[in-house]
Formats: sequence, structure tokens, C-alpha cells
Amino acid sequence: MLGFEQINSTNVADVGGKGAHLGELSRIDGIRVPDGFCVTTDAFQRVVAAAPSIDAQLDLLSRVEPDDRAAISTLSADIRRVIEGVTVPDDLVAAISESLARLGEEASYAVRSSATAEDLPTASFAGQQDSYLNIVGLASILRHVRRCWASLFTERAVTYRRRNGFDHRKVRMAVVVQQMVFPDAAGILFTADPVTSNRKIATVEAGWGLGEALVSGLVAGDVYTVRDDQVVTTAVATKPRFVQASPGGGIQDAPIEPQRQTQPALTDAQVVRLVQLGRRIEAHFGRPQDIEWCLAGDDFHIVQSRPITTLFPIPTTDDQENHVYISVGHQQMMTDAMKPLGLSLWQLTTPRPMHEAGGRLFVDVAPALATPAGRASLLGTAGKSDPLIRDALQTVLDRGDFIRSLPDAGSGAAPAGDSPAPIETDPAIVTQLIRHNRASVATLQRKIQSLSGPALLDFILADIAELKRILFDPQSHQVIMAAMEATWWLNDHLEAWLGEKNAADALTQSVPHNVTSEMGLALLDVADTIRPHADVVAYLHRVVDEGREGDGFLNELAGLAGGREARDAIRGYLDEYGMRCAGEIDITRTRWSEHPATLVPTILGNIKNFEPGAGKRHFEQGRQESRRKEQELLTRLRALPQGEQKAEETKRMIDRVRTFAGYREYPKYGMVSRYFAYKQALLREADHLVQSGTLREKEDIFFLRFQELQEVVRTDDVDAELIRERREAFRSYEALTPPRVLTSDGEAITGQYRRDDAPPGALAGLPVSAGTVEGRARVVMDMARADLEAGDILVTAYTDPSWTPLFVAVAGLVTEVGGLMTHGAVIAREYGLPAVVGVDQATRLIRDGQRIRVHGTDGFVQILA
Repeated sequence: MLGFEQINSTNVADVGGKGAHLGELSRIDGIRVPDGFCVTTDAFQRVVAAAPSIDAQLDLLSRVEPDDRAAISTLSADIRRVIEGVTVPDDLVAAISESLARLGEEASYAVRSSATAEDLPTASFAGQQDSYLNIVGLASILRHVRRCWASLFTERAVTYRRRNGFDHRKVRMAVVVQQMVFPDAAGILFTADPVTSNRKIATVEAGWGLGEALVSGLVAGDVYTVRDDQVVTTAVATKPRFVQASPGGGIQDAPIEPQRQTQPALTDAQVVRLVQLGRRIEAHFGRPQDIEWCLAGDDFHIVQSRPITTLFPIPTTDDQENHVYISVGHQQMMTDAMKPLGLSLWQLTTPRPMHEAGGRLFVDVAPALATPAGRASLLGTAGKSDPLIRDALQTVLDRGDFIRSLPDAGSGAAPAGDSPAPIETDPAIVTQLIRHNRASVATLQRKIQSLSGPALLDFILADIAELKRILFDPQSHQVIMAAMEATWWLNDHLEAWLGEKNAADALTQSVPHNVTSEMGLALLDVADTIRPHADVVAYLHRVVDEGREGDGFLNELAGLAGGREARDAIRGYLDEYGMRCAGEIDITRTRWSEHPATLVPTILGNIKNFEPGAGKRHFEQGRQESRRKEQELLTRLRALPQGEQKAEETKRMIDRVRTFAGYREYPKYGMVSRYFAYKQALLREADHLVQSGTLREKEDIFFLRFQELQEVVRTDDVDAELIRERREAFRSYEALTPPRVLTSDGEAITGQYRRDDAPPGALAGLPVSAGTVEGRARVVMDMARADLEAGDILVTAYTDPSWTPLFVAVAGLVTEVGGLMTHGAVIAREYGLPAVVGVDQATRLIRDGQRIRVHGTDGFVQILA
């Protein structure tokens, strides 16, 4: 037993999250918390240990899948029955009785569950266990303590833990017993806006009587928003009922007299005073809070506070300026959380300063937005690449008070967004750039093999300078910009002259030197090698069914007829492309070479869906279609006034885009090749650190920044607690969805497509590859689980180059994230796939198996059935 005055944040293991927060709240000056005590987790452990049948039931429960509702319901009900029937030990009865005597034996109490995995910064578990109000008398309190213990195993609590990776045996239950407040009004205070995440806006919900009416959804409450100690908005709800204490114990709902139903539950002054109390609580805990409050007379009582776990973190700064952050992940097609080593290596690679938040990287564009030239350049670029980002930035600018307006730099400064110097349309430029890149990677791979210890880390740091030299080579930039500008020229002029929208899409099919599209076609060649060997195909199906990992299955292939050829074909593919994987800009992600089984479902899909020689036919068909489209456009242009001149200009631009467009994918291929060489060497070094006892496991290095890893290798000493904390933080970041645009107030700004050309009910997006296609939607979140058939339309969150092998098997593409020149768009155009990207919540709004129509020319998706 512990009284609130004995409890602080260090007691979570003893009193659970709720109990620990109540202890902390009771210590804050000016915050009134109804008095009470906690029945500790030790008491729960004693009771569970005294019921041996629970141990076997927990074993069964730990093996149940989180979606098996029937099994969870049966097992959890059995465990609850056992716990509710236990006898409370005499010494615990005496301790509870003594505490009640101190507080008032005949008083009313709230008896509330407080689990050790509850109200945590990374997972709130809100509403997963039970609470009981207006409980009177020792016998009733003991009965409800048992019910609280049992509620650790409600069906919803068990399912929540299974889905969030919490071990049932490691979660313990304390019980809070707290004096009841019988309020005039009650509700919830969020110290940050729960919808926009703006930390400067607080939201108050209020209703008559006990807060249970709002929590249970019996009534809608009044809603107030507050900024800078001013009530900004008020929405008074009609409140026909409220929850009150029952005379015999417990609670009941009752009607409210008509004249009070539309009266506000709080005055503006009370709302402001409540928010000020909330800010004090927020300052104490160091993060935005979700606070339950009661108003009795003119006094506010705080009955709970927990962190708001759904807010996306804000990048930390050491100034008081306003900042506007654009998500790097939305530009790189990798919106997943990254581990610290991945974040730090990417920051070493990029020339732009980047800010971290929630395991993601952001660029502060406030300085660019402040000047007319910077604003025009940024909005123009964003408008072409991601209209949702552009609209979100425009929303910030339209407010007029968030970004300071500054004059452009003096006339001597170079204008923002200047085009690079012109470059001759010469295929030899591309082949030379690729040759230099490949030679540099080969030199790295040769030199890094023999290095270890501090010398290895120093070598990698020096090689990153070589990586940046190649990645940001001026001629390489010229080639990429030449292709983009030729694309824009063709689209603009051919629409103006011929009414042909997105004409460049058809003209860029099967361009030479596109390493990413070649990667997709090369896997068709692997399928050709394997297809004739039935035993190999059957064996690969077993690899998928058994969920095999690693590369052991490749060695086992050699014993089958045709197995050596299959193994060599897969290994040959991995030699060329094995450094790739989903989320490849994060060096810590598992590469195909490390887990070749990832590719097996796609290989089997290619065997099923294609005839031999499909790779070469696919490329040649695209080349012929591009040539046919070129001839058609030039013929139509020559029939126009000044047609010969227009056709001649257009031909020059077509040659230019076909010469340079394929190179767009190569610099990243070279970068990822280097990253994989770094990773392999660093993991060898991690092996040494494990053998010396410095690290517990190799993957611990992923939770160190590169500079920290340098120090660990130099000193053979590591902060194990830091690694543990970062693992836990990373798990919490994985559950967050990063916004495209985030302000320093914490507001996640969602842009909109400002258009009215789409049919009613259509999902708007960005058109990136022309054409219209209708087919079955396949919503795929993991390419290793893809089961595609010819004619399917791939719907996913984002695609980076690792998804390209799937593109050859589908008829269209829809993604939630993407831009005009991102990898998925480039490859969709080259393969001739109608594609719409940037479709907000596409993977939620489109169900797997639905029939949809993708309008890649106009940028929308229709759900047909």
C-alpha cells in the first residue's frame, strides 16, 4: 500500500502509470488532486501466484494471434473468472481498511485500474482496463479491487497488448482508490490540439455531472479552444443527459432539465483558468497532456493526466523563431521511422541541414518562405513535385503572421533556382558518368575489406566525401535537370499545340541506362531460368509458405534438378541489385542480399504471370510504343502553322529526354551500393564488439549515431542504457505517421488538391504517368507478401526502387506518397503504367480486391465496386 504522498514517477513498477501520475500531480503547486492510495503491483503478483491455473492459461494466451478474437475471448474470460474469485490476503484487507479509516470509511471512492503498461509516453493503453465510481464500504471496495485486477485480461486489453508487442507476463496491475468528487461539470483538457497537433492551442471538452458521460459517448460535450489565454472558439453542445452518483453506490445517467441542456458548462474565465492549470501540469511532465478534470463549486480537481501519445514530435531548436519543416521522407519515398545510425549517415551524406523528429528528417524552409524570390522558387518546385506540400505551405503563408517577410538579397546575389548551364545531348556523357560511379564503388569495395577498428570508421567518413562528390557532381546535376526540363517542355508545348496532356509519359518508355527499370526486367530473366524446373518451383513455394529467412535456402537448391542454375541466377541478380531493399536510404534496413527470400514471391509471380522472354519483349514493346508516339506527334505537328519548326524543336526535346531520363535513377543506385559496403564492414566490426563483450548484439550499433559508434570502437565502451532507450523510442516512432509539413508550434498541416475536375467520390492525387486503366486493387504494404496477377493495380503507401520488380506484373499504380520525379513515377512512365500518386489515405480508402479505375492523365482514382 502506498499513499499518493509517497508516490512519484519512479514508482511505475509499483503503482502503474495512472498511480504514478496521480502521485506526481499531487506534488504540483496549485493542483488539487482528490486524496487516495494505491494497492501495489506486489499485491497483484501475490494473488496471481496463489492461482496456479493462471500460469498455464497465460502460456496459451501468449501463442494466440492478435486477430483470433474467439480464442482471446475464451481464454481471457477464464483468467478473469479465476482472479475475481480469489481471496484477498488478510494483511492486504487490513492495510486497505486502515487507509479507508484515515480517509473516511463511509466516503465514496473511485476504484481504478493502473497497469504498469498504461499512461506511458509511448503507449497510453487508455480505456483498456476498468474503473468503478462511487464505491462505498470495505467489502465493496475489495470486490472492485479484484475486478480491476481481472480487467488486465479483458479481451480489448489482451488484443491491444498483443498488437503493441507487450508481454502479458510482464504487465502488472495496481489499483488506485481515490476519494470521489461529485462535480457540477467535468471533462477533458488536451494541452495540444488533438486534431492538428498544434502545441499552442489547448482544447477543452466539458459536460454536466461526472466525466463518464463524455468518455462513454453518452453525450457530446461543449468544446472550447484556447490560445494565449484567450478563448478562440466555443461550440456549445445540446446535453440532454448527464451521469451522476447513485444513492446506493455506482453511477447512473439522468435527464437534464431543458433550460440547462444548451447552457455552456463553463464560463470563458473558467476555461482559461483550467488551461493555465493544464500548462502547469504540462510543464511538470515535460510534454503535452490529456487531463481529466472535475469542477465542484469553483474549484477544479484533477483526477488524471497522461501524455498525448499520438502527437508527432517537434524538431528541437535553440531559438524562439517560427519554423516550417518539410518532410524529407516524402521526397525520398521513405516515410518509415529510421534508426539513429541511418539518420546520422543520411545527414552526413546530404548537403542541407536537416532536423530530426520522431525518427524522421525534416528541412526547415522558413528562411526560403521569408523572401519573395525564395517563396516563388519553393512554391514552384513544390507545385511540380507534390501539390499537397505546396498547398500546406500556402496555408502557412496565407495566415500572414507566422513567417516574417524579408526583402530579397542584393542584386549581386544569384537568383534562387537558376537553371544549370546548358549541356549537349550526348549519350557518351551518361555512359561516362555511370562508368566513373561504378569504378569508384569498386575501389571502395576493394579497400574496405581489410579495414577494422578506428581505421574503418575513419575510412568510411572519408569515403562519404567521395560519395558526396559523385552524388552532387555538377555534370550529373546538369543531366538530371536537362531530362526534367525537356519533360516539362514537351508536356507544356504539346498540350498547347495539340491538346495532348502529359505527352512525355509515353515518350519516356524504355529509355536506356535506367538501372531501376532494368532491375525489374532482370528478375523476369531469373524467372525464365527457374521456370522449366518443377522441383525448384515447388521448393520455392515451400520457402514462402514456411516464412524462411536468410540465404540458407539458396545452398539447399543445389540438390535439386536445375537447382544450381536457379541458385546461380538468383545470386547473379543479388550481385547486381542485392544492396537494395525497402527504405534503402536507411543503412540499417535489411538488404535483399541479407534476406534473399524477400524476392521469392515476386519470382514465383513472374513464373506464373509471364511467358519466357518477357523481359526483353517488355523493353522492346515500350521502345516501339515510344517511337510510334513520337512519329504520331511529329506528323500532327507538321500539319500545324509553322509545323516544321515545331516538329524540329519537339524532336530535339524528345532526343534529349530519351538520352538523359534514364540516368535519373543511377546516382541513388551508386549511393546505396556504397551504403551496403559500409554496412557489411560495420557489422563485421560489431561482431568484434560483441565478442569483446562491449555490445550485447550486433544490431545494437543501429541505435548509435555514426559519431557515437566511432567513440565506441575507439574506447570499447558503450552506454547500454542509451541503446535500450533508443530501441524503445524507435518502437514508439514506428507507430507515428509523419506529416508532409510541420510547424514549430507542432501543427501538422495537411494540404489539399484545389481542383474540381474529378468526378464525385473520386480520390484525388497527382497524375504522374498518363493513361487510364481499370482492374483489381491489390493493397500491398510489404513486397515480400505480394500476390499479384496480370491486370492488378498496385495500391501502397509509397514505392522506392525496391518495389520496381512488382511493376512489371501490374497494370497501374496508386500510392499515398509521391511526386512527379520520384522513383515510382519515373518507372511507371518508363513501363507505361497509368499512375496516380499522393492519394491521401489510399491504403485505407481502397480495399484489397475492389475494382478501381486509375486516371493517370488527370490524376484521380475511382472506386467502382
